[in-house]
Amino acid sequence: MLKFIVMSDIHLSPEGEATNGLDTTKRLQAAIDSANTNHGDADFCIFAGDLADRGEVPAYAILDRMIDQLKMPVVLTLGNHDHRDRFKEIFGTLHDDENGHIQKAIDVKGYRVIVIDSSEPEIVSGVLCEQRLAWLAARLEEAQDRPVIIVMHHHANDLHMPVDQIKLQQSEAFRDVLKTHPDVRQVIAGHVHRPTTGLWHGIPLTTISGNHYDVNAHLPGMPGEALRLDGPAQYAVVLADENSTLVHFHDYIHRHAEMADGLFRRRRKHAEETAEREKVAG
Repeated sequence: MLKFIVMSDIHLSPEGEATNGLDTTKRLQAAIDSANTNHGDADFCIFAGDLADRGEVPAYAILDRMIDQLKMPVVLTLGNHDHRDRFKEIFGTLHDDENGHIQKAIDVKGYRVIVIDSSEPEIVSGVLCEQRLAWLAARLEEAQDRPVIIVMHHHANDLHMPVDQIKLQQSEAFRDVLKTHPDVRQVIAGHVHRPTTGLWHGIPLTTISGNHYDVNAHLPGMPGEALRLDGPAQYAVVLADENSTLVHFHDYIHRHAEMADGLFRRRRKHAEETAEREKVAG
């Protein structure tokens, strides 16, 4: 049986700095300890983006040191908080594809697992350029004889939450490429800081809470903004054989305390300004 872990939204800051009031280094250590203790037999662990909160080199250096503790191989990709060039100052081209994106295809135990880089510098929403869509189409074409699992940072489907404003921009093109394969078992994403699961055009999609703050459901008709909570912190454990593909949500921090809204005002203002720039540019 194939078994792998997906961690996301690590949001590391340089040593000694909190990220929105949370010690994300300490939280990542809790995730690593949990994975080693409970799932040390996993085939690999994928980090699905937002590795560093502000894309700083010292934060990537911390990540580089910490992931060496994991008992299984590590695969990395990027999210909207990351900075590809600074990431490469620490990790080099180890995680690059032939075009310099941080993505790869893994063939293991009868599956193909495709890790996609949906980040683009200075853009909060997800981006799959023509080059990356073509790369994905080629990786799917090579694996027509086996089931496929996709892991990426941004979600493609509407969750009916405010974060839908910064989902994957090329959702329809992404869907069309996925539909060229007969057996896409899961698309697993981070980004939304919320566990969800569902079907999108017949394709199973899952998101996880990740290592940073958790967001409560903000559904149509709910007043006010979604609350941010300092737990649960969560990674996914994927179990797959010929007949089934399961995603377990493993909480390694269980608190649900509401966080102070003031921690997020600067980030919200930055996101609004970025969205306005994108609107003008588009």
